[in-house]
Amino acid sequence: QVQLEESGGGSVQTGGSLRLACAVSGRTVRSPATGWFRQALGKEREFVASILHGGDATTYADSVKGRFTISKDSAKDTVYLQMNSLKPEDTAVYYCTVGAYSSKWNLYRAWGQGTQVTVSS
Repeated sequence: QVQLEESGGGSVQTGGSLRLACAVSGRTVRSPATGWFRQALGKEREFVASILHGGDATTYADSVKGRFTISKDSAKDTVYLQMNSLKPEDTAVYYCTVGAYSSKWNLYRAWGQGTQVTVSS
């Protein structure tokens, strides 16, 4: 059974940076992609970024493009989300997930517990 564990969340001021990590374990077959989604209080879950394991392809939500970078360390089976120039609207619980290379949450099959990111003005 695949398990995902996020880490690296915290509280920062506007303009600050955080790096989230997603460690994946327990799987025998690698999913095509690892993605990050986020959910702010009272809002729907939204796509942030995804990375394809069979190459270097990445995709981002327009709201984070140019500020966030998704990357992978295949040897460690870990995916990172570097978040720069953070804004208060980035405040949310961030979830790591594995599945299809897509921005649609229902195409991902396993999810982590989430890590809180809070950006204050």
